[in-house]
Amino acid sequence: MKDNNSQSFPSPALVPELSVSDIDISKHFWVEILGFNIKFERPEDKFVYVTLEGADLMLDQIHEDLSWTTGVLEKPLGRGINLEITLSNIEPVLQRLNRAEYKLWREPKEEWYRSGDVKVGVREFLVQDPDGYLIRFVEELGEVPVAD
Repeated sequence: MKDNNSQSFPSPALVPELSVSDIDISKHFWVEILGFNIKFERPEDKFVYVTLEGADLMLDQIHEDLSWTTGVLEKPLGRGINLEITLSNIEPVLQRLNRAEYKLWREPKEEWYRSGDVKVGVREFLVQDPDGYLIRFVEELGEVPVAD
């Protein structure tokens, strides 16, 4: 299946590869529920590369001869990291998660983060994928000056 994104995005400099326990369950979550598109896949290797609005990641089913496993893999995977994915609008993802009755890690809320002389506003929420990877979806709201 081809990438169905209507916009053209440059190739990302960083593409996380997530080790997953079941490629079919993960593929369903990332593609059918979150709305990512399949850029390419290798079913014989239980591998899929997905993309959404320039956010790319790879899903690879855990197998015994995985040469870069650095320790025991136990759920929740990805402890200590969250993957921030900035979208033009997070509402479609929220709606798909709601229809699938998928529990959010943190409900949507507005946050303002200081960045130098401005505060950057975002609407964001967090959800865990089937293996426990924490995903933070963000929609930008603009900037305001930092108050003295």
